[in-house]
Amino acid sequence: MATYTTSDFKPGLKFMQDGEPCVIVENEFVKPGKGQAFTRTRIRKLISGKVLDVNFKSGTSVEAADVMDLNLTYSYKDDAFFYFMHPETFEQYSADQKAVGDAEKWLLDQADCIVTLWNGSPIAITPPNFVELEIVDTDPGVKGDTAGTGGKPATLSTGAVVRVPLFVQIGEVIKVDTRSGEYVSRVK
Repeated sequence: MATYTTSDFKPGLKFMQDGEPCVIVENEFVKPGKGQAFTRTRIRKLISGKVLDVNFKSGTSVEAADVMDLNLTYSYKDDAFFYFMHPETFEQYSADQKAVGDAEKWLLDQADCIVTLWNGSPIAITPPNFVELEIVDTDPGVKGDTAGTGGKPATLSTGAVVRVPLFVQIGEVIKVDTRSGEYVSRVK
């Protein structure tokens, strides 16, 4: 199995920590005035989703995680699973609610997603960076009501709730950034 040393660390690198695949969110090389240099990292465990701060002594080796990222198309959902299909081989993958997590509110039929597989089964789903969704419920914007933050909550067709500007109405389609959950623009 391949290994990485602390000099190979960079955001996005996947490795094994305590028998669970992890990804580096951020890292920083630290050389204190006294003592040995180390690498301060923030990692996210791919199965549990926990974010941890871990320090590694300089030169420490870690085992590479045997994970694979595939570009798959979201097909449908039943009572227990979400189904994804490979666009070229038409191979089906089923992911449970734990693997999908918060990505559920951004999944549209036929949306291209990145599915992370470990030991052949999905452990994490990454939706597209931007999705276009219809507003199904929001308060009407009252003219001149700009004393507050200038926004209002809106419920989208997938059930997600985002803050939108006052001029956006029910039935309009908006573009949303799935990484932050923020309104980007109206879609014409």
